[in-house]
Amino acid sequence: MSVRRGRRGGEPWFDDAAGRLVRPYTISNGRTRPTAHFDLLTMVMATGRRPAAAQSPEHAQVLGLCGGPVSVAEIAAHIRLPAVVTKVLLADLVDCGALTARAPAAVSAGPASRTDRALLEAVLNGLRKRL
Repeated sequence: MSVRRGRRGGEPWFDDAAGRLVRPYTISNGRTRPTAHFDLLTMVMATGRRPAAAQSPEHAQVLGLCGGPVSVAEIAAHIRLPAVVTKVLLADLVDCGALTARAPAAVSAGPASRTDRALLEAVLNGLRKRL
């Protein structure tokens, strides 16, 4: 068993065979619902403002990734956490003013900009023909 050591106090946090030893919900302090709505395509960016309260290493890691606009999905992939846990961390940073978030254009533009059902059916029919 090969165990890598975490950043705090030399505690083991990852096992090469078993994966992450710290459960994701412990990173978000047991919270499963963010205080703000995030789509996987929501773009977030650091404001340059530092959180007043001490944040976890995961919060600092997220802030480090947000120098330019980056999607929620990309952040979750980089920090290797489930999207829901990533959204909780992002909501914490938005709440304290360290991040700004912008919904994807199609979501914020409203129902008029959604994809036409006829177009989707035509694509589906085309894919079926290729099989």
